[in-house]
Amino acid sequence: MRLHGWAAHTVVAAALAGGLLAGAAPARADGGAPEAALGTPAAPPADHASDIASDIAAEAAAEARARVERLAKSALPAEIRTSAWNALRSTRGDAAVAEWLAPGGGYDAAKQRIRDTRSRNRAFCERVVRTHPVSFSPEVRAAAERALKGSDADRAAFVKTGYAAAELRDRSVREADAQHRLEIAAKDRAFVLALATEAPGEHVRTAAQWALRPGSADADVTEFFGYGWANAAMLDMEAYRLNTADAEVRRHHVLSSLVDRAAAVERTVETAADKEKARADALLAWQAVAGHADAARLAWLAQQESARVQAENWRGVTALAEGSGGELWKHIVAPARARAAEWEQEQAQAGEAALFWQGMADRARASAARLEG
Repeated sequence: MRLHGWAAHTVVAAALAGGLLAGAAPARADGGAPEAALGTPAAPPADHASDIASDIAAEAAAEARARVERLAKSALPAEIRTSAWNALRSTRGDAAVAEWLAPGGGYDAAKQRIRDTRSRNRAFCERVVRTHPVSFSPEVRAAAERALKGSDADRAAFVKTGYAAAELRDRSVREADAQHRLEIAAKDRAFVLALATEAPGEHVRTAAQWALRPGSADADVTEFFGYGWANAAMLDMEAYRLNTADAEVRRHHVLSSLVDRAAAVERTVETAADKEKARADALLAWQAVAGHADAARLAWLAQQESARVQAENWRGVTALAEGSGGELWKHIVAPARARAAEWEQEQAQAGEAALFWQGMADRARASAARLEG
C-alpha cells in the first residue's frame, strides 16, 4: 500500500527536482560556466595575484569560523556545542578554529565524548522527556525527569530498567481504562504499514516495522502514535545533523589546506627559475580547490533535497493529524509541526552552504583562468 497523496507527491517531486538553488544561474547546455560568469573582468596585474589569493584564503577562514559558530548554536549534542564555543573564544583566533576542524582536533574529541556511556544515558533521558507527552506516558515522563535531575547512576538505572518498567506501568493503566481505550482502525494500521517502507527517515521506518512486528498488538500501534513516531523522527533529525556536521567539518579542513597550498604555489611564480612549471603547478592547485568546492556544493544540494522531502513529509503528517480529529492522532500533531519547521530550516541552511561552495568554486576557477591567461 502507498502512503496518502501527499507522500506520493513527495516521492515524485524528489525525483523531478533539478538540484538548482532558487535564483541560481542555470548551467550552460555545453557544460560550461553559468551565463552570469561569462562576463569575467580582465585578469588583474600579476603583482595583485598574491592579494587575490590572500582574499580567497581569508574568505575560506571566515566561512570556517562561521560554520563552527553555527555548530555552537545548533541543536547538536552539548559536547560539540561547548567545544565549538571554546574554539571560537580562543585568543589564538583562526588557528584555534583550524585546529578544531582538523582530524583529531576539538570536533573529533567532542564526538568521542558523545560516545561516553554517561553522555549517551543523559541524551536518552533528554529525548524521552521531549518525545513522551504526559498525557500519554505520565510514568515514563516522570521517571525520565527524575533521572535527569539525579546522578549518573540514576540515569544509568533508568536506561537499563527504569524506562521499561515505567512504560509497562503506563501501558497497564491505558489497558485498564476501558472508557478511554483506543480502537485501532484498519486504516490506521495500514498507514503505519506504509510508513514501514515509505517514510523518508530510517528510524521512523524501523519504529513502524517494530509496531507491526509478528505478535504485536493494538497497544503497540497505539504507542507508536503516542510516542514511538515522535521519538524516531527526532532520531532521524539528530542523525542528519550529525552526519552533515561531520562532512562539513572535513570539507572546511580540506578547503583551508588546498587554498593555502594554491596561494603559496602562486606566490612563487614570479620568482621561480622555471616560471612555466610554477604557473602550471599553481593552475593545478587552484583547479583542485574548484573541484573540492564543486563536490561540496553537490553534496549540499543533495542534503537540501533530502531536507525538502522531509519537510514536505512532515507538513503532510501535520495536516493529517490535525484533520483526523481522532484520539490516536492527537499526540503526533505537535511533534509533526515541530519536525516540519526544523526540516524547513535545514533546507534553507543547506541552500546557503551550497551558495558558499559555489562562490568558492567560481573564485578558484577565476584564479586558474588568470594563470592560464
